[in-house]
Amino acid sequence: MNPADSQETLITRYLEGPALLERTVSGIHDEELDADPSTNGWTIRQIVHHIVDGDDLWKVGIKAALGDTPGEFTLEWYWCQPQEVWAERWSYGSRSIDVSLALLKASRAHVSQLLETIPDGWNRSVAVRKLDGEIVRLSVEAVVTMQTQHLEHHVNRIKVIRQERGRA
Repeated sequence: MNPADSQETLITRYLEGPALLERTVSGIHDEELDADPSTNGWTIRQIVHHIVDGDDLWKVGIKAALGDTPGEFTLEWYWCQPQEVWAERWSYGSRSIDVSLALLKASRAHVSQLLETIPDGWNRSVAVRKLDGEIVRLSVEAVVTMQTQHLEHHVNRIKVIRQERGRA
């Protein structure tokens, strides 16, 4: 997180993420959503689903932290497979992006509402077991920061893909 970003600023960026993503993909037809980027990597459609699924997975970690649970949050089941495997198994290449965009907007509004109503929620944390077995504590602030930056990073990637195609 940028040291100048206050909690309010970060939550604003977090909440604006879905609209930023929607604006970035606005007017894109299926042909452009599915065009292979010139530098390899995922299509725009796949990137959109990846962003939303990541957000959805980490929402569980946020809710565990806000619930002040003593257990561990792990994505071992997810991390044990390459991203490409999940993209295939979860049909990133063929699903409409509309439902995913709606889920992202609803999920982020849900998390924001929780943060508004749970005292000290921003500073609560969850134990996360990494693949190597190490356990780290991540605050809600850290997870919100990570997901905000994740979306913004991929939005920039989508913009580059669109520029390559003369559609910026």
